[in-house]
Amino acid sequence: MSVKELLTPEQRKDILNLNNLSDFELTSYYSLSDYDIEVINRHRRDHNRLGFALQLCILRNPGCTLNSMVEIPDNLTAYVAKQIEVNPEVFSYYAKRDTTRREHLEEIRQVYGYRNFNKNDYRKTSNALLNLALENGNTVYLIRNAIDVLRKEKIILPAIPTIERMVWLAKTRAEKKIYSILNRNLSGSHKHGLEKLIDLTVKNNKTKLAWLREIPGQSSPDSFLKVIQRLKYIKEMNITVETSLIHSNKLLQLARIGSRYEPHSFRRFKEEKRYALLIAHLLTLSQDLTDHAIEIHDRQMMVLQAKGRKTQEEMQKQNGKSVNEKVVHYADIGAALITAKEKGMDPYVALKKVMPWEKIVESIEEAKVLSRPMDYDYLDLIKTRFNYLRKYTPSLLESLNFKSTKSAESLLKALETISELNDSGKRKIPDGSPLDFVPKRWQKHVFDDEGNINRQYYEMAALTELKNYIRSGDVWVEGSRLHQDFEEYLVSKDDWEL
Repeated sequence: MSVKELLTPEQRKDILNLNNLSDFELTSYYSLSDYDIEVINRHRRDHNRLGFALQLCILRNPGCTLNSMVEIPDNLTAYVAKQIEVNPEVFSYYAKRDTTRREHLEEIRQVYGYRNFNKNDYRKTSNALLNLALENGNTVYLIRNAIDVLRKEKIILPAIPTIERMVWLAKTRAEKKIYSILNRNLSGSHKHGLEKLIDLTVKNNKTKLAWLREIPGQSSPDSFLKVIQRLKYIKEMNITVETSLIHSNKLLQLARIGSRYEPHSFRRFKEEKRYALLIAHLLTLSQDLTDHAIEIHDRQMMVLQAKGRKTQEEMQKQNGKSVNEKVVHYADIGAALITAKEKGMDPYVALKKVMPWEKIVESIEEAKVLSRPMDYDYLDLIKTRFNYLRKYTPSLLESLNFKSTKSAESLLKALETISELNDSGKRKIPDGSPLDFVPKRWQKHVFDDEGNINRQYYEMAALTELKNYIRSGDVWVEGSRLHQDFEEYLVSKDDWEL
């Protein structure tokens, strides 16, 4: 097969296949106007009228002549015949002389303004396809768009191989342009770094690209650090690409192509294509790593709260008997005090009948140990998880860049404060640190009885709110695909005006 033949024989046949037309398609594409019927009725004999009508319909959709059609579906013939009130079976008598078809086709050209495809149309359509190919390189998509462009201009479709050559040319030009953009800023050291990714002579025969693709699946501080290690490796390659010049769909297509190749497979491509595919793959791989890092943090914050709830439930189970004992004690003590008041007795004498004073004091001290906060929250139980989280959270704040809406500015300033403490080694939260982000339920833990800020709870509150704000979209992460600025998901102003 020639490189310009992009379709299989089956695909080529299917392009102009009108079988399985729906009722909606029949009425949309093949309904005749009063003027159409007037022109059709100028011809003598039913089979000539039906043949002329079908020629007109086929020129309108899919846009070719009857000679290019392998088969005319029976339901299409019946639908058109019904409109001009002839028997659909007479079509078999149409154009036994090829001259009749040519004469009818020429008449349609004259009456409806159809014309043959020429070299100027080839160039014009190829240029139109180039813009589409820069967005989407799918062959069938481009061929169908080429057919749509020609049909709208009332240009009779050339042979499908001719359309394939136009699409092949557009795809080739688009690829060269995109490869050029991706390779534009590459220096010698950049190229060396890309070659190093697929170097098979490395130890254990494991390339850097294979290592980068091994995204840890578990959610743990160690997994987070492994993800960040890979992300840092890509960032340190310092390859800059003007991605705004490449349509996001096309960039993603190239990245997916690159992700399917084993490291050694890249060797069979020319340098320009090899580097372009690697760069596109690295760009999306970097996004995947960033998203995975955020996912791990999200799960760690969920685990933090789940551990607190579980610890509280376990305490409830372990201390159930003791708690019940204290309830019985205080019910008895309460009943004694009520009786003493009603009978005017000395309350201490009444209590002594229930329980020795020393036993009352002992029971109260035990109750203090067993008691939980009045709101029965579990946040007082998560303090022990702080050091576990610290295995990865400094790296989180150092490696990822967060941006926010106005509502989350206080949180980002708090994260900056924590980062500064990490860098300086200081432990105390400085006076004037942002506090607006701290939820009400966290406040009694973030502040001690003297009003000082508890570093551990301040940091855990900030990291928990970071998870919440990312989920809500008020905080986004640079380099992320799933957690980018909300406006990035919207149609740009320029595209909207188009």
